[in-house]
Amino acid sequence: MPRMLDVSEDVRAEIGDAEADRLLVGDSAPGSYDCTSCRTPGDSDQERTSTVLFVGEETAVLAFAHATCIPSQVVQVAEDQLQGAVRSITGSEPQNPEGLMPEQAVLGITSGLVLIEDDLRPALVVEPTGPIARPGTDGSGGDQFLQLLLEQGFQPTPHLNRLPGVLPGWSVLLAMGQLHAVLQPGAGGGSPVAWWQAHQPLQVTEGWRTAANKAQSVLVFAAPAGSIGQQPREDLLRDALDKAAVNGLLVAATMPLAGT
Repeated sequence: MPRMLDVSEDVRAEIGDAEADRLLVGDSAPGSYDCTSCRTPGDSDQERTSTVLFVGEETAVLAFAHATCIPSQVVQVAEDQLQGAVRSITGSEPQNPEGLMPEQAVLGITSGLVLIEDDLRPALVVEPTGPIARPGTDGSGGDQFLQLLLEQGFQPTPHLNRLPGVLPGWSVLLAMGQLHAVLQPGAGGGSPVAWWQAHQPLQVTEGWRTAANKAQSVLVFAAPAGSIGQQPREDLLRDALDKAAVNGLLVAATMPLAGT
């Protein structure tokens, strides 16, 4: 049975029709793989899979990803980065093509209710497990997580007194009372793609879900690694957010709710 592979026109142009056809009939594609976006196992016999080609000046690395994580595409990287840390095309998630790359930071998400403008608002707090480098760099420039998000439209948040502005094209996907993904606009105005996706759908509290359905939006806060931490109570989470905001380590956006 042909594998459920997506090979974009850009990837086909780089690898040639013959190799693309071999991939599509399963001759040169692994049945199982580690997704180059979320790093969880995938199976190209059972689920739609994207081919992702990382291209340097002289060499290229072909990787595979869940089609629900990222579309098939060509990603240009510096030649030396093909053997170093290759960051995601959005600057947020780490890549691990073909198992060549070292262990890198991943995004963690915590849900909670935050009191803003005298109303309890549903919020997600995003914090990486380690520093995030700019795509195509070796990380020597320091943690670029906040700068990358500012470039995507997130707003600096010096305090939590006002609601952050809406980030066009982004949304939070909730289905059957579970958190599935944070979506961002697709390349070239295409269908939305996952900026963050749960390895397994995350349960949210009934109060959080009710608040999200009422507001039809979710507040998304983001801070560098080590700024917030895993807080066991919402009051402690608020205290950590306030501290990060005062220290200039917090950005935020309001995103429409997709789903229920």
